[in-house]
Amino acid sequence: MALDHTTDMSLSRRAMKAELLDAETELSLAYAWRDDRNEQALHRLVTAYMRLAISMASKYRRYGAPMNDLIQEAGLGLMKAAEKFDPDRGVRFSTYAVWWIKASIQDYVMRNWSMVRTGSTSSQKALFFNMRRVQAQLEREAMGRGDTLDKHQLHQLIATEVGVPLRDVEMMDGRLSGSDFSLNATQSVDDEGREWIDTIEDDGAQAAETVEEARDRETLRRWLVQAMGALNDRETLIVKERKLRDAPRTLESLGEELGLSKERVRQLEAAAFKKMRKHLESRGVAASELLH
Repeated sequence: MALDHTTDMSLSRRAMKAELLDAETELSLAYAWRDDRNEQALHRLVTAYMRLAISMASKYRRYGAPMNDLIQEAGLGLMKAAEKFDPDRGVRFSTYAVWWIKASIQDYVMRNWSMVRTGSTSSQKALFFNMRRVQAQLEREAMGRGDTLDKHQLHQLIATEVGVPLRDVEMMDGRLSGSDFSLNATQSVDDEGREWIDTIEDDGAQAAETVEEARDRETLRRWLVQAMGALNDRETLIVKERKLRDAPRTLESLGEELGLSKERVRQLEAAAFKKMRKHLESRGVAASELLH
């Protein structure tokens, strides 16, 4: 633990000494990474906001995870945010990164809380991180009124407060209150030796789901092909090279090929997406689901 503490302090000190980015510098670094894959720009951007990642990681220490691991997961979330960030949307990187950092830390905590997965849906995740706080608040309020809540009443109030089904509250209360046990243990003497593992749903892809997913992918592909039909040859080239390649080309390389400036290629790309979005929406397709 001494080593962990020393490492924590070292990381924290380095993070606190990192530069503070103004909006203009942050934007230029984001463009340099997105368009030119400039590693130095990525390093500056991530380093500048590592203090944010460490600060968020420290809030989850009460779940028993080593601080070094929490910081590592926070850093992974920060890197994911840098990879996904679109500077054209007019949002500060720090605002965008908070969501990815939080999601990465919470996923790690939930993966390691129990040998049996604690929950994966949005309602289960909301319960895992808020149930005890909401429960304590409700119990304090009831005590102030002179009321006494039984477990069922408390569960109903928690479900209403968090906005989740009652069955999820009952399930999560059991998970948070108990410890891990063998899935090969029998449920009870009345179950003729039935083991807990027999009750776990197989979450592998079923045949019907596989067919539906294949059909949905084909439908999406057809919609995109139709939308690209609204583009001219130059716009089609830009969209294909920027969005449909495993390794997208930079604006600069496309500009050299087309004899255009990097900014002009960016404008043509935006115009192409606008055309595609208009084409999709005219046919009732939610363009936000296809064009990112």
